Amino acid sequence: MKTLTVTALLCAVMALTTAATLSEVKDVQEALEKPGEHQVVERSTCCPDGWRMINGRCFLYVKQLMNWAQAERNCQSMGANLASVHQALEQDEIQRMVTDITNGHPDTWIGGSDAEMEGVWLWSDGTPFRFSYWCSGEPNNQGNEHCLEMNFGDNKCWNDKECDTNRPSVCAKNI
Repeated sequence: MKTLTVTALLCAVMALTTAATLSEVKDVQEALEKPGEHQVVERSTCCPDGWRMINGRCFLYVKQLMNWAQAERNCQSMGANLASVHQALEQDEIQRMVTDITNGHPDTWIGGSDAEMEGVWLWSDGTPFRFSYWCSGEPNNQGNEHCLEMNFGDNKCWNDKECDTNRPSVCAKNI
């Protein structure tokens, strides 16, 4: 029971101090532990209900069909942004999450856009756009396409799409 209480307190502290450095979080954890007690704290317990922990962030599949801007606003209303993807492992896990929930591979909004400047892709959460999983020949801006969808085509890769198209989406937020 003590471990559960300490875990709940630690999780609450972590949720309230998302800007805290790792050393500050470690100091809080050490302060809550008593000598001689050992415990395992899983960060995944800190994601809200329905969200999935992937690579230290919480992700949520939103099945409601919205255009890209509506989807981003919806994510922001939950303290998140449309998902940014920073490595192949994240791409695979996000794709697995969508497949687990939908039993398929629907074309789905994530947080990339080049609406500010053609060909300069940015993530809506402000993180650097260094990793990509573009389908062959993409992005091609065919028909004024400025928003990023995943699970496109036979290879289930990324495509640039018109932003006013309605799609489900994936939100992501830091814990």
